[in-house]
Parts: sequence; C-alpha cells; structure tokens
Amino acid sequence: MNFNNITVAGSGVLGSQIAFQTAFKGFTVNVYDMNEEALGKAKERISHLKAYYQKDLGVSDDQFDEGFKRLSFFSDLGEAVKEADLVIEAIPEVADIKTAFYQELGKVAPEKTIFATNSSTLLPSQFAEATGRPSKFLALHFANEIWKNNTAEVMKHPGTDPAVFDSVIDFAKAIGMVALPLQKEQPGYILNSLLVPFLDAAEMLLIKEVADVQTIDKTWMIATGAPMGPFAILDVVGIKTAYHIVKTKAEATGQEELTKLADLLKTEYLDKGKLGRETGEGFYKYPDPAFMDQDFLK
Repeated sequence: MNFNNITVAGSGVLGSQIAFQTAFKGFTVNVYDMNEEALGKAKERISHLKAYYQKDLGVSDDQFDEGFKRLSFFSDLGEAVKEADLVIEAIPEVADIKTAFYQELGKVAPEKTIFATNSSTLLPSQFAEATGRPSKFLALHFANEIWKNNTAEVMKHPGTDPAVFDSVIDFAKAIGMVALPLQKEQPGYILNSLLVPFLDAAEMLLIKEVADVQTIDKTWMIATGAPMGPFAILDVVGIKTAYHIVKTKAEATGQEELTKLADLLKTEYLDKGKLGRETGEGFYKYPDPAFMDQDFLK
C-alpha cells in the first residue's frame, strides 16, 4: 500500500505535531479541524515548532519552510480527505465525539482510505464498527514532542487486516518514528500503561493535599534522576488532555476525589487559559519553569 496523501484530523498539540512531522518527511498533508479559528491556532502552533526542530534536530529555516509548504488546511471534512490514503485522527479523548466523527468520516472518505486513531486511552475496537471499514482501522499512537520522542505504537484490533497493520508500521518508519507493534489491544498501549498510573498517582497526592506540585516533582527528580517530574510532564502532555481523561474516569466511577480533581483542573487551569507548555503556563510558567532552576533540587 502506497501512502502519499495523509490527512490529520484534529489540530491540537499532538495533531499539529503529527501533521508537521509527516510533511517534514516529504508527504502531502491535509490538516482538518472544525473551523477556521482552530485552523488559525494550528498554523501558529506549527510555526512555533520551528525553534524546537532547529534546537533539537539542527534543521535550517529552508528545511522547516519546505515542510510547511506541504501542509494544507481544511474545515470541510469531505475536502480534507477526498484523496487521502491514510487519515490519522487526533481529536479529543471523548468516546461519543470520536464515534460521531468516524461515522461521518466513513461516509466521505474514499474506499481506499485507511483510518488510524491516535487515542491515548481508548481502544480501536470501540470505534471499528462506526468506521464502516473495520479491517482498515487500527491505532497509531505518538508521544508528545514527536520529533525527538519518536515512538509510534501501532496497535491492531481483532478485525484489522494484517496487510494494513504492516503498511502502517512501514509508514511510521517513513516519518522517522521507531515503530512499536502491539499484537493485542491494550488500554493505554505500552507508553500510557506505564505513564498514566504514574501521573494519576501524582494527581492524587495533590488532590489529597499530601504535598504541592513542586514538592512532588522535586521528590521524583531527586530520587530517580529523571529530568522532569509528573506535573512538568503533564504540562507537556497538555492539561486539557489530562482533564478529559480524569473527567471520563470520574463519570465512570463516581469517585469523589476524581470529581474534585476534574473540577480543579477546569477552574484553576483550563478556565484561566493555563493549558500547559503550549500556552506558556500550566503547573509551571514557561519558557523558564521553576524545575529548570539550578536551585530547584536543593
């Protein structure tokens, strides 16, 4: 299967990164989002990646700009996918939103198009029937800061065509990722099966008022030698993503502490525009967060 035209649906933090990295590696990429305002933010987000590509990869202005030229932006889903060989979905972690999206996508995408979800916590089998093409559907999950944290977890569901699975593994390698095949469905894949419980534990320490953000991060960094603590990681992941995950769990379990945590994330962070590193403030202020200070670990 030849992948030439790629559509990335959803232009948030990770969607924007996936779109640019794919274009940077030579593919024609259409970026879809719901309206022009969201697409305007996506263009800004992608433009801001230049400094990171230059710092981390030594990329020149011309190399970055060539990648940007291979991007097109659409608020009409049918137009965005009309020539797509592969659609990578990176919309919010809300099951109902994803289901409705796949039902619409299945109607407008060409028969040849393969669908991949970048969901962090939900399983492809939850949406396989909604796509209308379960054999051409699977998960392709990236880590944040994709250009340097270049993992691509490729996870099939029981109905995925093995040839589709193999072709998406090859695509992941073609955009500079280390492809990590998962042979069985696993909530959270490999990365989030390890990371989410760690972040959950940190958030529980905070909401139970055991310790504050900086003390929790400092403890982890000193004791393990890690460059960042859990709340610094949450700033990279994005507090909006963390909120959706916590809110979903709170609604499913009715656990009081999760409800309290969801409320905290909404009122103290989201409602105040503190979405994490992308907005310049989350649990820390950027570009010079406290955890980078030479005295932080003292």
